[in-house]
Amino acid sequence: MASNSSATPPPPPRWVLELNSRLPSKSKSTTIPDPPGYTSHSTSKRSTASKQQPRKGPTADETDTLKLKKSWELALAPAKALPMNAVMMYMSGNSLQIFSIMMVFMLFKNPIQGLLQTNQVFIKFETEGTKPRLWMVKATYVLMNLVALALGIWKVNGMGLLPTTRSDWLAWESGRVPLERAIFAF
Repeated sequence: MASNSSATPPPPPRWVLELNSRLPSKSKSTTIPDPPGYTSHSTSKRSTASKQQPRKGPTADETDTLKLKKSWELALAPAKALPMNAVMMYMSGNSLQIFSIMMVFMLFKNPIQGLLQTNQVFIKFETEGTKPRLWMVKATYVLMNLVALALGIWKVNGMGLLPTTRSDWLAWESGRVPLERAIFAF
């Protein structure tokens, strides 16, 4: 056993040697053309010299326009989730089950969180150039979250959890005082 541990390890397999070795250089004598978009090493030397010119950075106006576009995408995100939420609320049914209760909870939780964090959501888009135009984006974001809350209220009403009927308020009503009493006589 001691002789095996002092022996040299076996040579690596052929595939390891081929993997570690460099590929042979391609000869241009082949008749197969390069695929479109492929640049060989000889042409890349010419293109790198032309590409070394520094790229001009975006102007402040371009950056503000891009930030405003991204903020509109963020403001309309709750509206994009409304159709999916509406279908899920319709499919979950109106009975009181754990699935429908959890769905309604999530339907209320996300818009309320969005409303409370409106300024934190848009703080990364605020600059001196976008501040005057960002209030409309924020108003749209708040409106879309309120529409999502309205969907939740519709669902809770459909489940019968909103006190909208007279029988829901009977504890605060006084009993009727009859004007006449009818007594059965023999």
